[in-house]
Amino acid sequence: AVVVGSVPVVLSAIGFTGTGIAASSIAAKMMSSAAIANGGGVAAGSLVATLQSVGKPGLSLASKAILASVGFTFGALA
Repeated sequence: AVVVGSVPVVLSAIGFTGTGIAASSIAAKMMSSAAIANGGGVAAGSLVATLQSVGKPGLSLASKAILASVGFTFGALA
């Protein structure tokens, strides 16, 4: 539950905000590197694109369920 709740906070802190990628942030540096590597654009499905899509609206119900089950599994193993 802590992991699910902290994902939007962490993404926002590194620059993946609801209004886009924040200037001079880690996310902006990641986007710049991805664009340079791909000839000027960020590829769909790349790490930057995925993090931005998660950071913008927050996590979907399915994503929350997956993260919760993974967290529960690791907690049970520990």
